[in-house]
Amino acid sequence: MKKILGVLLIILTSLSCNSQKVYQDFDISYSKSGGYAPSYENLLIKGNDAHYSLEGQGKKIKKSFKVSDDDLKNLEATLSKNNFRKIQEDHKKVYDNVTTSINIKKGVNEGSKNDGSMIMPNYKTNWQNITAEFQKLINNNVKN
Repeated sequence: MKKILGVLLIILTSLSCNSQKVYQDFDISYSKSGGYAPSYENLLIKGNDAHYSLEGQGKKIKKSFKVSDDDLKNLEATLSKNNFRKIQEDHKKVYDNVTTSINIKKGVNEGSKNDGSMIMPNYKTNWQNITAEFQKLINNNVKN
């Protein structure tokens, strides 16, 4: 009986670890979370595979889709053109704000930025252009 329970425990542990792998193994991530009525939106991209989820605003969406090479090139071009790596985060304390985080794990734009404490004024337009490109990618591939 102990052997059966041990095997079941190993199987359950293995399955739970694999289900979280999609959230750890990505090249690009875009997430928005928080606010007075919290919502959580995530877009994770690995190669041409994308995983999108939204929970909040009375919605619960999960969708996987393929991102075209052209979409990835447009995203990379937008990141470069708007100097993603040079964007400076402000460090003021902001509470109950919806925070957008972008994490790039490979390529010339490798880095991590978020607007949890706002973005410095000189970089707001750059940040808006980048987040708009991510929203465009989501809107074109996730039909509500």
